[in-house]
Amino acid sequence: MQLDEAVRTFLSTKPDSGDPDAPIADRRVAIHAGTDSLFTLFGAPVAPVHSEHDVEIAAGPGRIRVRVYRPSAASGRPIHVFLHGGGFWLGSIDERVNDATCRTRCAGAGCVVVAVEYRLAPEHPFPAPVEDCYAGLCWAVEHAAEIGGDAANVSIGGVSAGATLAAAVALMARDRQGPALRLQLLEVPPLDLTLDSMRASGVGDGFGITLDEMALCRDLYLAEPGDARDPLASPLLAPDLAGLPAARIMTAQFDPLRRDGEQYARRLRSAGVAVSHDCYPGAVHGSLALTGTWPGAQTWQDDLLRSLRAAHL
Repeated sequence: MQLDEAVRTFLSTKPDSGDPDAPIADRRVAIHAGTDSLFTLFGAPVAPVHSEHDVEIAAGPGRIRVRVYRPSAASGRPIHVFLHGGGFWLGSIDERVNDATCRTRCAGAGCVVVAVEYRLAPEHPFPAPVEDCYAGLCWAVEHAAEIGGDAANVSIGGVSAGATLAAAVALMARDRQGPALRLQLLEVPPLDLTLDSMRASGVGDGFGITLDEMALCRDLYLAEPGDARDPLASPLLAPDLAGLPAARIMTAQFDPLRRDGEQYARRLRSAGVAVSHDCYPGAVHGSLALTGTWPGAQTWQDDLLRSLRAAHL
């Protein structure tokens, strides 16, 4: 299958990623500007939400920020915790694409969305980002009444590295007897940081994410190479997946990480977990953001919102 013109245009429009030898903080600024520019070119306008506000919460020895989006003034709404992508060392809830994602889920699925600004590697390596995300989930549940949510009707989701973190938080919630989750929503998830699954995918490097780039992200994230086999870093390698919440896994045909999601869906089913998995034809790792130019991204988004609404009935 050939890539649609809109997807090819997206892949050929590479924003400035900064000087590879520049400090990490400077590179983040350049890449943030680039992702905002990409969303301006390729993303669709999003519906307004009733309200949004930021809150500082305790996480480990310090504090992090969460952003709360409310669909209405009503109370008792479902809660969806959102974890952004960015290879564990990039990304922010302030990026336009992530803000649009949260607004779309809030308005389209009627959820209170809580976006977590977890700390980034390499300054805060594994497991700090995972612990931050778990703290964000626990805060959302503990403060459900204050934010108009229902503490008994909660899901978690993430994109790319955010999906890895979401899967890890689901494992933590099970093992720590933490908040019950209705759904783990995993979009283009890298779930094996040994990268063995990525190497075996059969998808080459010409589709927006490469093996070398993923190895860089992994090496910045993990304090020790052996951490790649820790289930909280690589949920696909967890020895036992029984008792996890239902999963909705969305992968892309031309994504070298697609095999991670396929294998995770297979293992979850074998463990007795309810799973819905689709691999979207013609999609690449980042094409879910092309809601303004590619019909396939709109289909992806519509399917995702249906899954969220069904999980929270």
